[in-house]
Amino acid sequence: MTKAGSADLPLHYGRVPTWLAERMARLGRAVTETVVMDYGTAGFLQRLSDPFWFQSLGCVMGMDWHSSGITTSVMGALKRAINPLSGELGLHVCGGRGKYSRQTPDELRLLGDKTGLDGERLTTASRLTAKVDNTAIQDGFQLYLHNFIVARTGEWAVVQQGMNTGIRTARRYHWHSPTLRSFVEEPHTAIYGPNRGPILNLTAAGAAPTRDAILSVALTGLPPAELSRAAHEAALRANPAAPALPHLTMPAHHDVRSKDIDIKRLGAVLALAHEKQPMNFESLLLLEGVGPRTLQALTLVSEVIHGTPSRFSDPARFSFAHGGKDGHPFPVPLDVYDETLHQLERAVTRAKLGRDDSARAIKALSTISATLEKDWIEQDRVQEWIGHERATSYLHGGMTVTGPARLPPQLQLF
Repeated sequence: MTKAGSADLPLHYGRVPTWLAERMARLGRAVTETVVMDYGTAGFLQRLSDPFWFQSLGCVMGMDWHSSGITTSVMGALKRAINPLSGELGLHVCGGRGKYSRQTPDELRLLGDKTGLDGERLTTASRLTAKVDNTAIQDGFQLYLHNFIVARTGEWAVVQQGMNTGIRTARRYHWHSPTLRSFVEEPHTAIYGPNRGPILNLTAAGAAPTRDAILSVALTGLPPAELSRAAHEAALRANPAAPALPHLTMPAHHDVRSKDIDIKRLGAVLALAHEKQPMNFESLLLLEGVGPRTLQALTLVSEVIHGTPSRFSDPARFSFAHGGKDGHPFPVPLDVYDETLHQLERAVTRAKLGRDDSARAIKALSTISATLEKDWIEQDRVQEWIGHERATSYLHGGMTVTGPARLPPQLQLF
């Protein structure tokens, strides 16, 4: 398992309003159930360990598309959604933010008692992942969130996040157990956080001589001050230059801009929903009563569930499903969100009864969109699309943390 790089997450504070938190939990449950039905618990854990997919999931849920708050809110929603169905899904989410992160060992031991999994082994893994990201990687970020997600097979994933209040940024770390060979050498699936220049990373493959050198110095019995100086000198001798990691920077600006999105991909989704309307497709015929705006949201949700990893390089695109609670790129259209949930939950229920026609219909949307993408002529209309969404938000029950979407100026009486 290797580190994939780093990216910047602006540090945001605040709470998720109840009207959004409840919908996020329902969408998280529907997405999880569908992924597990189609790809198994291993497929779900693999997706959680991909920082691009995780960010895209948060965007499609209606969270602030670029901020650190996605991590806390998405994991909170998944814990509320998954744990009541843990027996059925074969998944369980432990930990959380602050005091809840410190409860992870107790939760894992209790889970072990209930399921027969090795609770102590899982607890050790939980502690080691936190220790590595807080101590072995000294990048200036203090962990404040730790979630340990485990399947009935014993496979697990970790999503944890640290903050640096001095630079107002957060870094999210992802772990995944199947290919884990060592906790102290290249253990991560990815590191998602700000690129702030050189860091001390004792888990890098090239740092093996450094770890050995530091250990040998530690055994000399020197006083702490001399020990620290000697260890630093030994590290420099053993590993004078570490290779730079690739990084993805999530921008600090709140508004969604053209450069944040793969315009061709988004254009194909909007063309499918609002322009092409190929009603001869079996999938669209099966989605009874679905209007263009809900079809837009369902297509993006379909891609989150069924898309390949390469499709998540532009997480901001998925905010065009249900907007964002801060009003960027536009207010959350509650009516559309509720219809999306109705269609997804209906598809899950029918699939459990052996009638997978609705689930297949939703799955096909991502394929249809990708097909249209090949012929779509790229043109930058992002601000036009955002402007349309904002102007019509009041028609779809638009809502932000500050309240309902306002009528367009031409429709306001005073």
